[in-house]
Amino acid sequence: MSAHDLMAGFPPPAESRVTLANWQDPPFNRWSFTHLREVIPTQRIARGPVQRDLPRHDGPGDVDDVEVTRLAAGRSNLHSVIADTFTDAVVVLHDGRIVLERYYGGTRPETPHLLMSVSKSMVGCVCGILAAQGGLDPDAPVASYVPEVKGSGYDGATVRHLLDMRTGVAFRETYLDPEAEVRVMERHMGWRPTGGDDGRGMYAYLTTLGSDEPHGGHFAYRSADTDMLGWVCERAAGTRMADLISTLIWQPMGAEFDAEVTCDVAGTAIHDGGVCATARDLARFGQMLLDDGRVGRDPVVPESWLASAWRIDPDTRRAFAASDSEPVLPGGWYRSQFWFTPGPSGDVQLCLGIHGQMVLVDRATRTVAVKLSTWPDPQNAAHLVDTIRAFTAAGRHLAGLTSRAHPAWPTGPTGLVEGRERGQA
Repeated sequence: MSAHDLMAGFPPPAESRVTLANWQDPPFNRWSFTHLREVIPTQRIARGPVQRDLPRHDGPGDVDDVEVTRLAAGRSNLHSVIADTFTDAVVVLHDGRIVLERYYGGTRPETPHLLMSVSKSMVGCVCGILAAQGGLDPDAPVASYVPEVKGSGYDGATVRHLLDMRTGVAFRETYLDPEAEVRVMERHMGWRPTGGDDGRGMYAYLTTLGSDEPHGGHFAYRSADTDMLGWVCERAAGTRMADLISTLIWQPMGAEFDAEVTCDVAGTAIHDGGVCATARDLARFGQMLLDDGRVGRDPVVPESWLASAWRIDPDTRRAFAASDSEPVLPGGWYRSQFWFTPGPSGDVQLCLGIHGQMVLVDRATRTVAVKLSTWPDPQNAAHLVDTIRAFTAAGRHLAGLTSRAHPAWPTGPTGLVEGRERGQA
């Protein structure tokens, strides 16, 4: 069934109907990721009165034929990577100018698309802004902002533990197990049909989580940590997350369109993956990150906050090396809700979401690349690595560093396993 057949008819037949039970599954996600407000309640993230211009690149901007050595398919090019990885929208900027902008299926420049865990990076930026304003201390205990977690797995954790996903909370990010905590939490936050007590709301569920190791250990990807971080930010600011993103990020960065974020029965924003936005505005977000948190001369995210995330230290590196993300992004690290990995021209910053959402920031080549997708599987190491390789190769081409394919990087997992259940999200 194609995306065009979904939700077609008055009413649509049962076999093509997108529901709360199937919206994350293929092929239904090809419709739902761009129509999520019709499936789940959302809150508006309002744009401001001033829009940041995205001019067109006036140099040699053709990147379709840039060579890419794919993880499992050998020599190829950027066009083939985009075509083969269930792309809904792609935007590439070089020096703040659009080199490539393309849409597929029913997606258009004005279409909001679910960002999944790219949302986490926005919440991390909100935390950094609040910290710079003096309203939040990253080294403070979580319970000092949210006393409801006393006695739970989050008792004793600091805000920094949340930012770097180094709590000891018992939470399995195993997407293919319907009883893993990540899927149980979805029932509480309204992303799945509820049963019994599953509809109490996300915050109520977070207070029930236990612990399975001390805080501050190795990196382990836990979406619950971002949801707790969002709760801390809301308590610190006395403002809901939709409005924090709007006033602190979306308006000052010059967004062209309103965004939105899904919410649960209690009106709680889904901080870990509920933001929906256009590819063009996501490119503006990436360009702001590339420009050290500024739009022109105006600061949005503190430069020092972003610099501290880029700066790898032995402890952060050891925490990542001990995780199951290391085989996919070897040599990488996770800090302040961002991914980082060594690149062919220097370290690369990543915002990642399951089913193929990505913002890539390559400082060495002044390149920002956005890809919104609907992979059939939550995770696919080949699609992820191939996309990173394609975007960094495009950046090298645009920067005039080379016209040839760069070495096979990142190496990806040994004995590639499609649809890894953990590692990047």
